[in-house]
Amino acid sequence: MDITRNGSRPSAKGPEDYFTGQVRIDRLFEAPNPARVAGASVTFEPGARTAWHTHPLGQTLIVTAGCGWAQREGGPVEEIRPGDVVWFAPGERHWHGATPSTAMTHIAIQEALDGKLVEWLEHVSDAQYRR
Repeated sequence: MDITRNGSRPSAKGPEDYFTGQVRIDRLFEAPNPARVAGASVTFEPGARTAWHTHPLGQTLIVTAGCGWAQREGGPVEEIRPGDVVWFAPGERHWHGATPSTAMTHIAIQEALDGKLVEWLEHVSDAQYRR
């Protein structure tokens, strides 16, 4: 058994290469080998969002606070709220973040394949974000 104490890992700013706006990432866990799952709590300030990206084995989001948006390529922008659980299939291009007026926090859970959790792509344009 391993217990990671609350506050034992520092918060990190979401890198500008992968996020638009103010984003805080709080790593929650990274299971040791042979497990490959990792999770983080991610807080997006109003207007903040990820770039387009994919996950080799998919991603689960659990919305814990606020109101946000999520979109898979080719689909509509969907509103997401606390208690909602969002699944993105392996390799599915998508983005997620806050609405223009409301912050949003979610727990993001994904598995690594050959050590890789995510493939980052281009930024979501303002036109794409505004629906």
